[in-house]
Amino acid sequence: MKKEKSKALLWHRFYRGKIEVLPKCAIRSLDDFAIWYTPGVAEPCLRIKDEPDEVYNYTNKWNTVAVVTDGSRVLGLGNIGALASLPVMEGKALLFKYLGGVDAFPLPIAEQDADRFIEIVKSVSPAFGGINLEDISTPKCFYILERLREELDIPVWHDDQQGTATVTLAALINALKLVGKRIDEIKIAVIGVGAANVATIRLLEKYGADLKRMIVVDSKGILGLHREDLKSNPYKWEICQKTNAEGKVGGIAEALEGADVVIAASKPGPGVIKKEWVAKMNDDAIVFALANPVPEIMPTEAKEAGARIVGTGRSDFPNQVNNSLVFPAVFRGVLTVRAKKITDEMTIEAAKTLASFAERKGLSEDHIIPNMTESDVFPEVATAIAIKAIEQGVARINMSKDEIYEEVSKMIKTTQEKLRKLMELGFIPEPPS
Repeated sequence: MKKEKSKALLWHRFYRGKIEVLPKCAIRSLDDFAIWYTPGVAEPCLRIKDEPDEVYNYTNKWNTVAVVTDGSRVLGLGNIGALASLPVMEGKALLFKYLGGVDAFPLPIAEQDADRFIEIVKSVSPAFGGINLEDISTPKCFYILERLREELDIPVWHDDQQGTATVTLAALINALKLVGKRIDEIKIAVIGVGAANVATIRLLEKYGADLKRMIVVDSKGILGLHREDLKSNPYKWEICQKTNAEGKVGGIAEALEGADVVIAASKPGPGVIKKEWVAKMNDDAIVFALANPVPEIMPTEAKEAGARIVGTGRSDFPNQVNNSLVFPAVFRGVLTVRAKKITDEMTIEAAKTLASFAERKGLSEDHIIPNMTESDVFPEVATAIAIKAIEQGVARINMSKDEIYEEVSKMIKTTQEKLRKLMELGFIPEPPS
């Protein structure tokens, strides 16, 4: 980690950013600009004016995503504002392009009022085929996502919520296969009630988890009907009403007692979850400690305490539960079929596809989720998402499964080949050592 930190400023300054815009059309001479710009460009403009959906045929809207934030909750840095968030949003755009062949544009917005932020996003939305919300604080991130999903006719996704929930569900599906337990019968402890875990709770419920058997903990203790201090928070109060049927009180220690699974996305460790608490979980316990940069409990400690399967958010431990497996493929799929929205059913389909991919590669206690290096997972997830969009009637165009897979695979491979060629030719120089 120290090595990465020492290179971060050096490399970012050397390249002066991580993405750029290049032409994708042929320019043989300046005469061609009479077609690409004035006067020729008037013809597609008039066609789009008369038939708005033609914008997907005459412009790059079909393949563009805005990576939008207000900078109010950036990584582990807190509210650093829109300007300071730009390196993170560029990094997200880089992942979109490299892993999904998606043209993503960083769009930090210097506005932290939720309603004004929504109006700004709606105003710029004609330029984009999708919106990826990023690093927005709770609880306004829930409100912003709900409003934009309702009011825009392009897919809107909050990766901190839906991306994390999707990959967590995928990992849980396979972990439960290994331990021989059913999702509707297990007890789940959820530590932290931020964007990621609120979305995870909702997705687990959709998938079949029994929320009455779930125990959720925030910074003040276990949620339940006794937590009248949360009545003014509609998102947490809903969880209070749906979970903890047995009326447990206390904190993390009490939540873990008798649990089959713990999903933690709270504050960085170490020591947020203690070994002795994991030891009181049921046999074949599953521990997902997802805080970065340090998990709530280190994997070795969780294993020593009796956990059978452990996942974290880090790449240097087995079972990295990382939403980078999800968002490039999800948007590749929805953009390919020009979907109007991303439904919960589409999200579950992505999780099931991730789980199935890992299972085909061979499940083990140290391999319950695909690795980022398994690049063939992205076309599979994109195809599954696109097919589900067509089935649910939210896609603008209809394609066969084979057609979708061929197109998305080609786009992703072509992007990576272009990058390799630019590096080989020296247009992208090697980073400084």
